[in-house]
Amino acid sequence: MTSSGARRIGFGDLKFTPRFAYGEQAEVVEVTGTGDGTVLGTGFARFREAEIPWTVQYDEVILVLEGSVTIRTPDGDIDAGPRDSIWLPKGTDLTYIADNALVFYAIHPANWSEDNP
Repeated sequence: MTSSGARRIGFGDLKFTPRFAYGEQAEVVEVTGTGDGTVLGTGFARFREAEIPWTVQYDEVILVLEGSVTIRTPDGDIDAGPRDSIWLPKGTDLTYIADNALVFYAIHPANWSEDNP
């Protein structure tokens, strides 16, 4: 279903859901994506006692809103706190690490999983 256009998305109206195999460590909620007819995916993620390995399949920007996040990469750790941003280019091998954090993310393209079943 495609969105009809510009709209306000209230944080209190969002429903976080566990993230796959790491549900006890991360919950996410999409704000925009392919259902809106856009290739820009955005949303929020909550991390709790998280250590989640991943290879980024898209370009990603993370904005830390609460707490702190460490992104462990082969080139070293990237630490970020409130109002700090992290840039992660497609193909980055990493581990998301956080004790308790809320982040906003933007990814491109939102339909990355269609190309990577």
